[in-house]
Amino acid sequence: MRILVTGGSRGIGHAISNTFLSFGHSVAINGRNEANLTGGSLQNSKTYFISGDITDEEVAKSVVERSVNELGGLDAIICNVGSGSSVEPGSENYAEWQRMFDKNFFSSTNIIEAGTKYLQESKGSVVCISSICGCEIVSQAPITYSVAKAALNAYVKGISRPLGELGIRINAVAPGNVLFQGSVWEQKIKENKKKVDKMLIDEVPLQRLGTTQEVADLVAWLVSPAASFMTGAILVSDGGQTRSL
Repeated sequence: MRILVTGGSRGIGHAISNTFLSFGHSVAINGRNEANLTGGSLQNSKTYFISGDITDEEVAKSVVERSVNELGGLDAIICNVGSGSSVEPGSENYAEWQRMFDKNFFSSTNIIEAGTKYLQESKGSVVCISSICGCEIVSQAPITYSVAKAALNAYVKGISRPLGELGIRINAVAPGNVLFQGSVWEQKIKENKKKVDKMLIDEVPLQRLGTTQEVADLVAWLVSPAASFMTGAILVSDGGQTRSL
């Protein structure tokens, strides 16, 4: 399988890339910073590093074209670019709304629109990494982030019909609180571990943080033939934190 993973140099994206490589797939890994891409632990004969800021529509087109040239086609796109770091609720302005939508919404739509013709040829699939913040109100979550991820969820559901007519599946994974090196939860644990432990006891039935591998395994399943009848779905993996149906 020939797979493009955006935001693949660290965290969840790194785990997704590594999982696909471990299965023997060819993976084009995209990130803004070329040094961060090539300096990681993912390099092998089936890895291709494609740098570029895909919040720019033209750059996204170039990233897809370069990926197709390296891979010889495209069977799946994993849209993982995103960031939950924003201003405190009530402090939003136009520039911050634009920045957060660029990172958490347009980074996905740009790459999907550029890759559709290739996925149509392969009858491939797309998985977008969303967040539980896009599914319901999460206390203290930045509003800009929550709204952008809610828009992404709506996009996945809405675009599944026209893409389905082309033989393309699209789904999203909405993780809860995931711990990895350099993550916001790593920082929060350093600042006040007792506060994090209390939050987990109060809010998360499984009383722990998630792992990047748990998200990667769910993504790999969605891309596989085992999920061939699934499209337009938003799959939550949050230890039971969310409460809405």
